[in-house]
Amino acid sequence: MKIRSIILFILILLQSPVAGQNATNKIKISDDIDLIRLSPNAYIHVSRASMGSFGMVSSNGLIFIEKGKAFLFDTPANNTQTRTLVKWVEDSLHVRFAGFVPNHWHEDCMGGLGYLKTRHIPSYANQMTIALAKQHHLPVPDKGFKDSLILHLGNKRVECYYPGKGHSTDNIVVWIPSEKILFAGCMVKEMKANTKGNLSDADVKAWPATIKKVMARFQSARIVIPGHGEAGGFELLQHTIEVVCK
Repeated sequence: MKIRSIILFILILLQSPVAGQNATNKIKISDDIDLIRLSPNAYIHVSRASMGSFGMVSSNGLIFIEKGKAFLFDTPANNTQTRTLVKWVEDSLHVRFAGFVPNHWHEDCMGGLGYLKTRHIPSYANQMTIALAKQHHLPVPDKGFKDSLILHLGNKRVECYYPGKGHSTDNIVVWIPSEKILFAGCMVKEMKANTKGNLSDADVKAWPATIKKVMARFQSARIVIPGHGEAGGFELLQHTIEVVCK
């Protein structure tokens, strides 16, 4: 019985949503950028940059690949890092970028949009993100959507969805059903987080209800990726509600 229990434990561990995020699946692109391979089609990009009073901050984004093309969800915080990431992915994974979507308007989501525009990579964003980019004199995404946007990469479907206010007024989530991946961005906290983080544009009162809408809509999510820190499973959503409600 002990042997069977050990085998069962190992199988459960291997099936865990974070099992694919160990050091053997980490690719070092530069001193401040890593890729974490989640599947043959999906990678988390992790970049580190100075964020004012917060000091050096590690931020997550997502790359989804299908049949030689890729979507980028969030950039590193600046054009230089974004160029390094994009060029490495193109040259090493032999793909070309077909589109970009930021989670919200902050620099850790779209600080590299200026570089993407020099490459004529199409960009899509919540209409509020576009308005805020204009207001703050930032590079502006090309096309806007209000509630949701469906994109296709080959025969794979990607849903960009605005559930409501949270970490920022314009934050969205990205759902890739073929991978069961939910890129939730800064709206969601990693399991180690016990503080709300940057609240400069947050709506703390609305935040829990926004998370509950995400939970109801994407119940089959297997991997949930926060804006900062380690990815996990569906439990990150409930954890975020608990942190926000403290």
